[in-house]
Amino acid sequence: MKALFDSSSLKCSKLVTHTYSTSFSLGIRLFAPKIRPAIYAIYGFVRYADEIVDSFHGYDQEELLTEFIQEYKLSLKRKISLNPIINSFQEVVRKYELYEYADVFLERMKYDLEVSEYTTKEAYENYIYGSADVVGLMCLRVFVDNDEEKFKSLKSSAKYLGSAFQKVNFLRDIKQDLESLGRSYFPNVHQKELTDEVKREIIAEIEEDFKKAYLGLVQLPIESRLGVYIAYKYYSNLLKKLKNTKSEKILKGRIHISNPMKMVILAKGYVRYKLNAI
Repeated sequence: MKALFDSSSLKCSKLVTHTYSTSFSLGIRLFAPKIRPAIYAIYGFVRYADEIVDSFHGYDQEELLTEFIQEYKLSLKRKISLNPIINSFQEVVRKYELYEYADVFLERMKYDLEVSEYTTKEAYENYIYGSADVVGLMCLRVFVDNDEEKFKSLKSSAKYLGSAFQKVNFLRDIKQDLESLGRSYFPNVHQKELTDEVKREIIAEIEEDFKKAYLGLVQLPIESRLGVYIAYKYYSNLLKKLKNTKSEKILKGRIHISNPMKMVILAKGYVRYKLNAI
């Protein structure tokens, strides 16, 4: 039965989400049940594509990514894939018309195998759009259930939120990106050095992204607002911690939010939500 296969495929996407990201898993659990499956499918797909270019060292990553993309393209024609992660995603792509965003995302994943340094603001922003902003836009189409008017009104804020999340990740993971992957995303970071001045510039840029993103966050449909808000608060707190951490320490190890603090963020966010304060 195809329905049984689709159900098991979705369980695989959900498992991938829980395995790779506790913060996003927490956010998704706070969404209305009807939108969770699509978000799991989106996350599972982008996570696996990202893993190919970031983690599968010792394998032919270019060949693996090419095969992954080819299988995705075939799935759109066949309306099925024996790869459960792709099978779940192609259903969501067709239902919410995410073709363009998925294509842009996959193209940017190729960049990670070809480009090691982003030396201009334009190249940096172009990469962030394709690797993060479009993922936010895919989720937004699910949140608004394909309502074109709502999508257009919230599109800009969704892009700012995607950018903010990605830039926080870049700053948090800068040590691994520079040393293990040989990548430098920030155009103002040179020769593996993160000065206090450059860190302040990066932080200010992200804070501005968060400010603009919040304007749209509070207008999200009730079914998705709490989950997105908790993710927003988690990343905002992570940014504050990075802001208060010396540059040299950021270059020595990964900064993170403890599990007890995540629970505090969740509790406070839920109270604000119930008080209709977000």
